[in-house]
Amino acid sequence: MSGICADRVVVVTGAGRGLGRAHALAFAAEGARVVVNDLGVGPDGSPGDGSPAGRVADEIRAAGGEAIVHGGDIATGAGAESLVAAALEAYGRLDTLVNNAGFLRDRMLVNLDEDDWDAVLRVHLKGHFLPLKHAAAHWRAETRAGRTPVARIINTSSGAGLLGSVGQGNYSAAKAGIVGLTLVAAAELRRYGVLVNAVAPAARTRMTEHVFADTMAAPAAGFDAMAPENVSPLVVWLGSAAADVTGRVFEAEAGRITVMEGWRPGPTADKGARWTPAEAGETALKLLAKAQEPGRVYGA
Repeated sequence: MSGICADRVVVVTGAGRGLGRAHALAFAAEGARVVVNDLGVGPDGSPGDGSPAGRVADEIRAAGGEAIVHGGDIATGAGAESLVAAALEAYGRLDTLVNNAGFLRDRMLVNLDEDDWDAVLRVHLKGHFLPLKHAAAHWRAETRAGRTPVARIINTSSGAGLLGSVGQGNYSAAKAGIVGLTLVAAAELRRYGVLVNAVAPAARTRMTEHVFADTMAAPAAGFDAMAPENVSPLVVWLGSAAADVTGRVFEAEAGRITVMEGWRPGPTADKGARWTPAEAGETALKLLAKAQEPGRVYGA
């Protein structure tokens, strides 16, 4: 390994399994000291078994790395504040925050309960905002004290947040919100030495195993295209001092990395005055005929 994150202190939320675990192990392999956060809940947020975060921290230490466990709920102000405090108390600094925690409660919209909507928005969107807020407050204080950090935040969106996904209205809305949060944070925090980006990964985890059921076994050639470890190298680079990029969204899947270009103005028309409804409709149809087709919603 190159040691690209040597001596950096990295917090990873939802790091007990899946992508978070892969990220935590990859950061540690590159020399980072890692705060492993996980509540240990089930795939739908229900109470889980044991302490997966503790097992990941044990793996890191067994490989010669440094790690501590944080079991707080990062979708609460107190939990998010204590997450940042844990890094500072254990290692005296914080360099990188990887927001990754989440779970699913999939339903078609007409069957989606309010509680399922609130729970998924809470863990994904609020669970990104609060750790980001408290980490950013620390880095702002450091900058004002004359110690501008080389700080990085990596948020976790999804293809569902970029294109939509049938049966995942709550998840898609949360992941789209994370993209908006990333853009705002990148604009606001750069003055404090903080660069903020997002990844939209595709990998086999507890949340997606039903989607990638036909790729559960590694191919004969030995490259498991859907392994979460394939996403981690990009996340580790984005979390390092070497990454001088902010406000971007990347898709990462298997051996592929894509820079997503997001919403950009397409065909336009300006009358210079107010349209009538009929004129607006006629004009909209003409513009649509010139516009690129949007990507297809997953499952449509």
